[in-house]
Amino acid sequence: MSHVATTESAKSAATREPVEPESRLERHRSELTGYCYRMLGSAFEAEDAVQETMVRAWRALDRFEGRSSLRSWLYRIATNVCLDMLGGSQRRARPMDLSSPSGAELPPGPALPEATWVEPMPDSRVLPAGGDPAETAVARESVRLAFVAALQHLPPRQRVVLILREVLSWRASEVAELLDTSVASVNSALQRARATLAAADVTADGSTDAMDEEQRELLARYVRAFEAYDLDALTSVLHEDATLSMPPFELWLRGRADVLAWLTGHGSGCRGSRLVPVMVNGCQGFGQYRPAPDGGFTPWALQVIEVSGGRITGLNSFLDTARFFPLFGLPPRLDPR
Repeated sequence: MSHVATTESAKSAATREPVEPESRLERHRSELTGYCYRMLGSAFEAEDAVQETMVRAWRALDRFEGRSSLRSWLYRIATNVCLDMLGGSQRRARPMDLSSPSGAELPPGPALPEATWVEPMPDSRVLPAGGDPAETAVARESVRLAFVAALQHLPPRQRVVLILREVLSWRASEVAELLDTSVASVNSALQRARATLAAADVTADGSTDAMDEEQRELLARYVRAFEAYDLDALTSVLHEDATLSMPPFELWLRGRADVLAWLTGHGSGCRGSRLVPVMVNGCQGFGQYRPAPDGGFTPWALQVIEVSGGRITGLNSFLDTARFFPLFGLPPRLDPR
């Protein structure tokens, strides 16, 4: 998205209608939520941060002097809110960041606290509707689980610099003004942040497979295979080095053979599940419902599916459905077919 903001007075003149203060602030909610999510790694903390930003902005709106755009002013407030929230807290992570892959014969082990994990985020809360395809691709890539998790490795101020410079295309001088620092300091922080992300082999350049007809067919094959629990069909859609993770458990698996062994072993209760599509973290995802004794289906996991090279490379199952299903507008149960 462009860093050049149209002034509020120009917008008002174009519509020839007065713009209410609430509307002036609310039109920035989606992009601010995306920014705070990348900073914090939590959908719920991001929404709390944006709400606090809006409250602070509303209280100070009569003192806003217009020396910068309203958008830049809101980002300054949001940055301060996020930095306050990050003070002293441990970074959020994916299971892959915490341990080596486990064997399929092992049980998942104890659940770790919610604050351990990078959380899924609905596309509708953070991605712009329409707009330039190249900018949309960058926005989509920059909310992928792997990218958001990599951001958590950065010190908070480096995180600010990288997001504003690389994702939102701000000029170094604008970032320096927001952080009350020098352009040289911003450029130095950006170089260090880039090196950290390069070591993690992640970027925000839209390099992951886009959702095209081939990927839609691959995902349709996955749904058919998973709902039928057809292991041969699942083998054909999974990459040889595919991973399976299940927050809040630390255990994760690498390799098609171990993923399939898990699904037929400890994960065999997933047989007969139904999948409901959602868009999550710039990817296709599914609400997974397991069969219930009464013939219906009850929530089991929010799946985030990662695809690259024409194969599924990651199955990320978030098991805290009490928190995530309402966030994604998924029903509390499904009736029998």
